[in-house]
Amino acid sequence: MDLGYDPPETFRHALGQLHDTVIAETGRDDFGTADYLPGLTVLLQSMDYDPRFSEQGRRAAWGMVVGVLRGRVQAVAAMKANPGFDAAPVLSPVVITGVPRTGTTALHRLLAVDLRFQGLQTWLLDSPMPRPPMARWAEYPQYRKTLAGLDAQYAALPDARAAHFRAAEEVHECCMLLRQSFVSNLWSCGWSAATYDAWWQCQSEAAAYSHFARCVRLIGMNDPDKRWLLKNPGHIAHLDLLLAVFPDARVIQTHRDPGKAVPSLVSLLMNMNGLMEPDRKQQRAENLLRREVAKWANAVEKCEAVRARYPGQVLDVVHTDFHARPMETVEAIYRFIGMDIPEETRAALHRRIEEKPELSHGVHRYSITDYGMTADEAREPFRAYIERYDLLETRA
Repeated sequence: MDLGYDPPETFRHALGQLHDTVIAETGRDDFGTADYLPGLTVLLQSMDYDPRFSEQGRRAAWGMVVGVLRGRVQAVAAMKANPGFDAAPVLSPVVITGVPRTGTTALHRLLAVDLRFQGLQTWLLDSPMPRPPMARWAEYPQYRKTLAGLDAQYAALPDARAAHFRAAEEVHECCMLLRQSFVSNLWSCGWSAATYDAWWQCQSEAAAYSHFARCVRLIGMNDPDKRWLLKNPGHIAHLDLLLAVFPDARVIQTHRDPGKAVPSLVSLLMNMNGLMEPDRKQQRAENLLRREVAKWANAVEKCEAVRARYPGQVLDVVHTDFHARPMETVEAIYRFIGMDIPEETRAALHRRIEEKPELSHGVHRYSITDYGMTADEAREPFRAYIERYDLLETRA
């Protein structure tokens, strides 16, 4: 999130200004195929109509849109500068997915200690390019820009560190590339965006997945023999599109009691919402919880239907099992993806498990009752899913 841009008086009339801002900043005017324009146009219209931005929120929201479009133009420029970037196939990538807040991030970062994998580092999601040697990252202005942006975000939202900490050099989610096509669930999460959300619900994300797959090949072109480790909760809603671009992917789907997971997600999202819109907090939280319950209940059933067409390509990991027996879970994953665990890697995995770095930024505390719903009400649309994977948690 870039807080350094003055927003226009009206967003819906600022499409040209937006492009001019990115062109002036990057010196590039090729935004790739025009499939991103319908979503961007609806998003800008929605930004005038739906949210009640604070002045700080208007500035932050505009900075986010500028930053994502800047990332798109940088990706296109890097592709043009590196002909043949997509020549090497992406062989059997390991992809972690599942309803948000089901342990996808912890599992992703745990497996990422295995240096035989390559991933999507946060700063390269902001500025896609062939991944340079790690020792040189600090030389890149794009890396320093991501560092500064994260520092500004956590200064404005200190509670976000405990809820979902990100670092420029760590692996992050595929959705940050998918949103560069402006047909993305993420644009309905940062502020009130009912108009955009209604439009997005009726769209295909096929073009976004095509762009995403090209960016993966671009970022990894210097390491063609390293296996990809990817992660994105939203893939469960679009597993067919993921497997269309990476047909031999090995998918790990995490599962957790939705009565715990979905309110945790809403608590995380409301941290951002509080910066953007100071008013109607209770109403927005209640609306958001109902929206997220419906969205992810639909997503798990869509995923189940696609999984049936790809037997043997998805491994299930239940959140409580992962927490109780993490190394057993890791060993099952390595068997599933057909890799061994060298002793040095095993030791690194054990150290990460013991250190629990996810807890070093504080404890994320929330209560579903703050959002006008009980845990049982949140579970109801997931009834078949909960029974399928035996997910009901009754402990406090």
